[in-house]
Amino acid sequence: MSSEHDTAKPTPDRPVPGGFDERLARLITIYYAGERKRPGYARLAREISEKTGRAISGTYLWELATGRKRNVTLHQVGVLADFFGVPTDYFVDDEVAARVDAQLQLAAALRDTRVRNLALRADGLSPATLDALLTMVNEARKVQNLPVDDSAGPPPNEGGPGA
Repeated sequence: MSSEHDTAKPTPDRPVPGGFDERLARLITIYYAGERKRPGYARLAREISEKTGRAISGTYLWELATGRKRNVTLHQVGVLADFFGVPTDYFVDDEVAARVDAQLQLAAALRDTRVRNLALRADGLSPATLDALLTMVNEARKVQNLPVDDSAGPPPNEGGPGA
């Protein structure tokens, strides 16, 4: 049975399901995270054309990223996927999008030299020491009113009580 929120693949007579605009906007934000200001859609369109050899207009990009247009073609999905380095299924499959978003979040965090240094220096520490560091980081995040990921604790039967 099909629902309004299914993740079926688009076909020529079936548009890409909802969420495309948020996913495209998220990719643009992550791709240009190091810049003080995100580039305009005309510049982004030029960069896409230069990198992929396939044309897309700035206006069309703006319409897709803001949800004003939802009739994206599979060709254009391919162009965007090639440019941003994600699988085409990122735009149409919730599971693929979640997996890629987690990878992009990690890549974005590792752009910060201090985060990268902290991760590299933690390599080789004992499981108990890593757990202690995770606890300290979670407490620091609480102090700064940042979200805390309590699921990042030790895997079952590896470190921690009852192991």
